[in-house]
Amino acid sequence: MAQNITLSMDPDLLRAARVLAAERGVSVSKLLAQELERLVRDEQAMIQARKQALANLNRGFRFGNAKFDRDSLYER
Repeated sequence: MAQNITLSMDPDLLRAARVLAAERGVSVSKLLAQELERLVRDEQAMIQARKQALANLNRGFRFGNAKFDRDSLYER
């Protein structure tokens, strides 16, 4: 169930938000809800990507079946 909130903003910003919402065919309330949903979804995706990247780093990198030793990598 949706819950109402009260929001205070600058009158010029509200005017611009009303125009933007009208151009998108939604209410200001719906416009703000959509943007908040997007922000939260993006933040959650970034947190998940960070966790995955850290897990990959902890696991280490694999270079297929190739075996390298220090001497062969630094031959000149």
